[in-house]
Amino acid sequence: MNTVKIISKGVFQVAILFFVSIAMNKLSTLLHLPIPGSILGIIVLFTLLKTKMIKLAWVEQGANWLLAELLLFFIPSAVGVMKYIPMLETDGVRILIVVISSTLVVMISSGLIAVRISKRKDSKAL
Repeated sequence: MNTVKIISKGVFQVAILFFVSIAMNKLSTLLHLPIPGSILGIIVLFTLLKTKMIKLAWVEQGANWLLAELLLFFIPSAVGVMKYIPMLETDGVRILIVVISSTLVVMISSGLIAVRISKRKDSKAL
């Protein structure tokens, strides 16, 4: 019984996140905003969490599940790349260099930001 409750809570939380995303996509389209609806949804959800209008417990389990399964969301795009085999044969090395260098930039900047946030948290704790 407890397992069913936990699973249903997670499904409900994922549904909340899904409907926030859909609503922000519609809003972005209706208002002709240059910001994608998914980014707008992240901003709105972050703002609601920071202002305590939405409690973290209301979406935390669903968000953690989505983050844990994030790799699965990239499978369709990886399969879609297979349509471009001729382009990969001619420009594959250049594309690989761009992918590796951009990955390194993201990893390094994420690491530096994490260190800065960690130091800030440590200084506030003292």
